[in-house]
Amino acid sequence: MTGLFRFKGLLIGLALLAGGTSALAQTTPPTPVPFPDALRKAADDLFGKAAASGQQVELVIDPLIDAASGAQSTATRSMQQSLMEIVRSAYPRFTVLPFDSEALARKPVVLVGTFTAINNQGVPDGPRDAYRICLTLADLKSNSVVSKGVSRARVDGVDATPTPYYRDAPLWSKDQATEAYIKTCQGTKLGDPIDPSYVEKLTANALINDGILAYETQHFREALAFYRTARKLPGGEQHRVRIGTYLAATRLARRDDMVDAFGDLVDYGLGADQLMVKLLFKPGTTQFIDNSQVTEPYPMWLSQIATRARQKGACLEIVGHTSHTGLPQVNERLSVLRAQFVMDLLLTGAPDNRGRMIATGRGFKENLVGTGKDDASDALDRRVEFKVIGC
Repeated sequence: MTGLFRFKGLLIGLALLAGGTSALAQTTPPTPVPFPDALRKAADDLFGKAAASGQQVELVIDPLIDAASGAQSTATRSMQQSLMEIVRSAYPRFTVLPFDSEALARKPVVLVGTFTAINNQGVPDGPRDAYRICLTLADLKSNSVVSKGVSRARVDGVDATPTPYYRDAPLWSKDQATEAYIKTCQGTKLGDPIDPSYVEKLTANALINDGILAYETQHFREALAFYRTARKLPGGEQHRVRIGTYLAATRLARRDDMVDAFGDLVDYGLGADQLMVKLLFKPGTTQFIDNSQVTEPYPMWLSQIATRARQKGACLEIVGHTSHTGLPQVNERLSVLRAQFVMDLLLTGAPDNRGRMIATGRGFKENLVGTGKDDASDALDRRVEFKVIGC
């Protein structure tokens, strides 16, 4: 009996070993391929696997975003254009319609997509050495996810510079609208119902996109009108509307409207206990960059933050961040010094807040983009955060 048990144990051990080897093989990360090839693979998976009914399918594209920042970029815009060309040339049963309220009323299939810098081996603190492409088709008629396409791209040849609206945004926050978009793309499988929060915001999203495009083509009055109309719609109370209102007012030189709009942004951030502001510093220093056009509104920003935090009786932790370059210990020290510099500026105008603020730094531990390019594409990694803490 002893020999039989030993024999059975050996068989079980070999089976487990084989299963473990198989599991390891299954979890081996895919090899990133050149960006155009990766997009084509994801697109062919997406449209090729979509159930064919023999009828024409109306399609709209809700602009693709970077899932880490929620921003549109040169890369995501080029992806959208390429997807439209692929549909027209290889998948003619899909008819691409404009992303607007008229098209949405016809309950088309909506394409959403995310583009995210990742560590290909899945190491949390590792360098972002690949991009993950996720594409999803959501059918508004059946209220379900009907196809998926994923792939991984090499980082070379990718221009992740944010488009002008996102580049000019004074601060960042991933609100419920952005989270719902990302969930619809990345957090679903075939047959899942579409997130109701995403569907509710679709018409507002279309108007907000019109506002973004109007801003980027320097039609600032039209942009402001789009944002104000979107805010009145169900699901229109979005952070992108607040940012767009501030940007349009700034370009129209409406000083009072600009201050009010930035104050609205601050109130939203303080209400969410987190306010991420893009204050740009010279590399390796605690001094703001030498660009008066960029830094001109900084005093107003800091004044609004100090004033509204005081009005709400909020205590703030001011947290500095750096991009993913240089030695960790140097970056941690630099991030603390930058936070201290900003805190000193805040206290200059509101010295009675001294006991209600602390300055800390995270170095590059909490990078959002993480590519370490030190340009406009990873500006969010050099942000200063204002976190509401207990007094």
